[in-house]
This record gives sequence, C-alpha cells and structure tokens, in this order.
Amino acid sequence: MHLQKRKADLHLYSPPGLNEIILLQLKYSGSVLNYSLHFHSFDPTQRYQLLENDALTVETIPLFHKLPCAGFLFREKPKQRRVDKERLVKAMLLQHIVALKAGCDVFDDQGKLLYKNEDFTMDPKRSLSYAYCSDTAFFEPIIEQIRDVDLLYHEATFMEDELSKAIETKHSTAKQAAEIAKRSQVKRLLIGHFSARYKDLEPLLAEAKSVFENSSLAIEGQTFTIDA
Repeated sequence: MHLQKRKADLHLYSPPGLNEIILLQLKYSGSVLNYSLHFHSFDPTQRYQLLENDALTVETIPLFHKLPCAGFLFREKPKQRRVDKERLVKAMLLQHIVALKAGCDVFDDQGKLLYKNEDFTMDPKRSLSYAYCSDTAFFEPIIEQIRDVDLLYHEATFMEDELSKAIETKHSTAKQAAEIAKRSQVKRLLIGHFSARYKDLEPLLAEAKSVFENSSLAIEGQTFTIDA
C-alpha cells in the first residue's frame, strides 16, 4: 500500500499485540509509511461488532484454537427497492425517485397521491452474508452465529483419518468443516488451510462433499459468486 502511494488512514482490527509486531518491523526496516496506522484490539474470546455503516456490519466470531483466534461475519443490511426504469414517467423529479427507492409513496403538496410505490418499483436484491472461520478446532458454539449465511469459509487442515492430529493441534478435518456447514444450514462452503502433507486436494473435497454437497476448495486466484 505504501508503494502504491496510499494516503488514506488504515484501520487494523486484531487481538492485542499486532501493533507491536508491525511497528517493530517498520522500526528496524527504517520504513516510514505515507499513511497513518490505527490499531483497534479486541478480545477474540468475545463477540464484538467491529463496524457498522449504511451497507453492512462486521462482527467477530470467537473460535477455538491453541492461540485465541477470531473469525469474522459480514452481513449486508437490507437494500433499497429497485426502481423499474421502464415504468418511470417524464414528470418524475429526482426526489420522487429517491422516495420510491426508499419504499415510500409520493404525494404532492396537497397530500394527493402522485405515484404509488408498488407501481414503479421491484423488490430489493437479497442481502448477502459471509462468514470467515480461520484456524479453529471443531467448535459447535459458532453454529448459531453463522446460521443461514450465504457463504462460509472454514478451515479443513486434515482429513478424518488424521482426526487425532486435528484434536491435538486444534484444527478441523474436512468432514468436521462440512458438519458445521450442514448444521448451520449455510448455502455454500469453502474449505482451506490444508496441511502441506496433501499434494492432491481432491480427497479433502470428496470428504467434505460426503457430508455437505455444496462444498468447494478455496484455491488462490479463484472467484466465487453468490447469487443475490
């Protein structure tokens, strides 16, 4: 970002300690950034809302790992109704269209109905959601928080035949990730964070699909589209 001439402030959200890691490296590399860093720490064992704006909310997902670890849940807010451009009339003003998108009927100064909302608009596009669960053992408490999300990323470091290793290192198997997806009733699952021992990832995908069919491998560079 520095080399790309970023100027805007950068806000970083993490468990305590990230500021020490980054600032120490900047110090001993003699680096002075073009922009300001703002560190916001949170307790990864608790659920927090980190961000809310007009479009979405972002909250933490407490996970279960050797080190305190949190995932993140992104939820779009309800969207405005969509104006049907084919039905608009020339006499409409910009403020009329804004009111229609907000779901309101339009009246004149005397209170007479000019434009009924349902005659000029369509239902809003569906609000989407994404849950990102990084390093974690199989952890049932996350199920209610991520229920019904459109897309779930969940680590799947091992296959089920290495379950004892997964338990020891507090990671998940592909089958366990799929079980979380199934019980959370998510729409799609991406699995990742694979152990380097697996040169062929297809068996991990097959294991996940045996429990939750709509599973995919999270491969760098691929794009996954969610239907709105």
